[in-house]
Amino acid sequence: MIGIAFVMLSSLRIGTSPALWAACLGLVVAAALQSAQAQVVQLTQARSVASDADAFPVEATADMVTLPDDWRHSRPRLDASVWYRIALNRPALTEPNELTALYIERACSNVEVHLNGQRVFVDGRMVAPVTRNCDYPQLVTLPAGLWREQGNMLDLRVQGHALQRVSSRQRAAGLSALEIGPHSALVGKHAWMLFWKVTAVQITAVALATLAIALFLLGWRRRRETPVWLFGVLLLGWALSSLRIWLRDPGLDNAIVEFIASAAFAPLAALAAIFMFRAVDLRSRPLEAALLVQCAVMPLSMLVAGPNRLHGMSLAWHALLVFEVLAATGLHLWAAWRQRRPGLLWVGPTLLGVALVLLLEPALRLGGLGPPSVNPLQLVVSALLLFWGAHLLLGLARAVQASEAARQRLERRVDELAENEERRLAELATLRFEKQRGQDRKRAAGELQESAAETERSAALMTEARLERVTAQERKRIAADLHDDLGAKLLTIVHTSENDQISTLAREALEEMRLSVRGLTGKPMRLADALADWRSETVARLGQANIEIDWRGLSEETSQLLAARSFVQTTRILREAISNVIKHSGASQCKVRCGIRESEFGLVVQDNGNGISMELDGKLDRGHGMASMKNRAKQMQGQCLVESGPGYGTVIRLTIPL
Repeated sequence: MIGIAFVMLSSLRIGTSPALWAACLGLVVAAALQSAQAQVVQLTQARSVASDADAFPVEATADMVTLPDDWRHSRPRLDASVWYRIALNRPALTEPNELTALYIERACSNVEVHLNGQRVFVDGRMVAPVTRNCDYPQLVTLPAGLWREQGNMLDLRVQGHALQRVSSRQRAAGLSALEIGPHSALVGKHAWMLFWKVTAVQITAVALATLAIALFLLGWRRRRETPVWLFGVLLLGWALSSLRIWLRDPGLDNAIVEFIASAAFAPLAALAAIFMFRAVDLRSRPLEAALLVQCAVMPLSMLVAGPNRLHGMSLAWHALLVFEVLAATGLHLWAAWRQRRPGLLWVGPTLLGVALVLLLEPALRLGGLGPPSVNPLQLVVSALLLFWGAHLLLGLARAVQASEAARQRLERRVDELAENEERRLAELATLRFEKQRGQDRKRAAGELQESAAETERSAALMTEARLERVTAQERKRIAADLHDDLGAKLLTIVHTSENDQISTLAREALEEMRLSVRGLTGKPMRLADALADWRSETVARLGQANIEIDWRGLSEETSQLLAARSFVQTTRILREAISNVIKHSGASQCKVRCGIRESEFGLVVQDNGNGISMELDGKLDRGHGMASMKNRAKQMQGQCLVESGPGYGTVIRLTIPL
């Protein structure tokens, strides 16, 4: 055929049609491929014997088997090594230096190749834990120096696991049909199968993991609005299920690896069902709890069944989980149709495609279909999940764009309202000017007055808000100046002064400055926290003065807040009262009582000292005495009462609104 094609090409003239040239070239290529394929020999018969020997046991009785050999039928429950021997002549090659190769589409779990008694290939471990090469097609180069002209022996040792000890039929022991021929004729087929069985799965796994992280990060910020983050977790879990392709030597026993691979399907099915329920606002806490509990029940049941019943138990659970996913898919489609949700035209076929692939997997496990060359569950479901995840990601992007557009529309609407308000103010001013023209405009005048009043109230509120904002900014500026300038200088004095009295005064001034800064910029604090601070300081000061303290706080825990200014003023009043007890009362005991009554906070400080004489009261009223305490209480819309008499002690009652 190649000769005929070259004769046709040589007979063509320069002006011949390009279509005819293309047809002839295609004929040449087809002839070359047919010639290369004709040199490939398919081996379908072999002598077989189960043995763990290092070489083919010649003395053992071997059976003739047909390849592909499925141990499920030929050697049920065998979990060991099987030797295969094929007698063949040296393949004919067109090129003198052409390499000869052996193509093994599937050898599960691992294979070792011998030619004429010499080992020429092994990929990984042949003893437990055995390398898991079930998904990897093998192309073995057969050295030319080991070939004989006649009587060649090709031995293959397959180490596999019984069907009962694996979760999927595709990982059960067996050997496919063999092909032997020129290396150039088999390398393309090997590369093609390696791509679809390994590389394509790895590419989709990386794409799924990347998409999962993006969906999780975007969906987590809006987790109350959309379950997209759940779908991201589902994609990541499905991507991790392909780790068996990456980790052929996990270093774990086959029973452990198969147990993990089977048990991982339960949380994936639960995530898929919960996502489909929440995507159409169908939430049932008992159902979701049952799905999560099922994730623990499944591995426990498989542990109880044991490794020799792993396949049967896994098959039963897989059928149940597939039914749950199909039921969730049906409810999702029904609810989406009832709610007239957009995107049903593409969501429906996608979900139905996933359902069909999930139904195909039990058929493969039950043996209704032969083991496929490529795992449809991994590739098809991964592609459909990628399609769905990309659509969700685009939906999130569109939602963000819509939110930004809505924000811009709102800003434009606010600007329009401001312009309308300015025009309205101008119209109101015109109406106010025309009010004096006569009685015929009384109604307009009344409307003008109402509008003007409303405008004045709005202006007053705006002025008050602006004043409050400016005041707050000024307070922050003053507080920052105090903290950065005066605070730094006082702190320097505290650490550098050699005079203890000066250092003490500087430390007290620094504490007062911090309290003032807190009053200027601080936020409201919990009343319970304020009472704790006051009690700690009061107990410390009275303890240093050897005065017994009896402090009784609130009887119940409260969550009420105290304004920052109120906290500062109350702190200074309490400090002043305690200072008077320490310096002037001569007391040996001091009682402090706190309480809340009708949205008012009360603080009572009582000592058993000498009381306040008229002369001493006059001294205390100068600047920092009782008058200062009363003035501070008045600033908080409260009152400070002082009850005292010579020899009867002193009682200070502070009441402030909360």
